[in-house]
Amino acid sequence: MTGSNQPSDCYLAALRLLTGRDYTCAALRRKLQQKRFAAGEAQQAVERLIREGYLQDQRYAERLVAAVRQNGSFTGYRLQQELRRRGVPPELIDQVLRESPADGDELERARHLVERRYAGFDPQAADERQLRRVAGFLQRRGYRSDLIRQLFEK
Repeated sequence: MTGSNQPSDCYLAALRLLTGRDYTCAALRRKLQQKRFAAGEAQQAVERLIREGYLQDQRYAERLVAAVRQNGSFTGYRLQQELRRRGVPPELIDQVLRESPADGDELERARHLVERRYAGFDPQAADERQLRRVAGFLQRRGYRSDLIRQLFEK
């Protein structure tokens, strides 16, 4: 039994994980349990990290939303799914997306994403198969159908 001033092995493992990248509380708890720490021990380590300010789901969600919107990789419903998959609580997802509206032009981000992935793609010269491939690529990232049509019309 460790004293209250001695950090537990689970807590130290959690700190090591956090030096590599950010985690949500749920994801860090899962990761610790995968490393064979007991659920209660993992929960205590997570709670301590929250108290100490090292672990914040809101900060994680805000950073992820900002990064994803900057590179245009996800949007809309797909962004919500990604946040949920990474362990961000649903009420926090709604709050973060409401408080950080998408800045810039979504059409321009989609165009940039297509240019990066499909260099030289010209919707006017593309055949039906190429159009479907690019449209599917954008849809899987959460871009709306009307926006994709608008992208193809230009």
